[in-house]
Amino acid sequence: MLTAIILFSIEKKHINEVAEQLANMPGISEVYSVSGSYDVAAIVRVRANEDLADLVTQKISQIDSIIRTETMLAFQTHSKHDLEAMFSVGV
Repeated sequence: MLTAIILFSIEKKHINEVAEQLANMPGISEVYSVSGSYDVAAIVRVRANEDLADLVTQKISQIDSIIRTETMLAFQTHSKHDLEAMFSVGV
């Protein structure tokens, strides 16, 4: 399983519309409106790099209101549960 985070800059009047389109795409598990330099962040979970490439180049690229994206691949998961186990002293 491959996890990626994609950040989106979107034309302001189309943020909600694009977020809904993204949320309905297979492979995108979560979509968040966010503060900062980007408007939306999407969590992608796919089987392989080829699936991510298809999602980005064939599906997401078809949405005209997207101005810019940045895709980050996740290397390792650090959940709260994992961190608690790491620092646990066995109490």
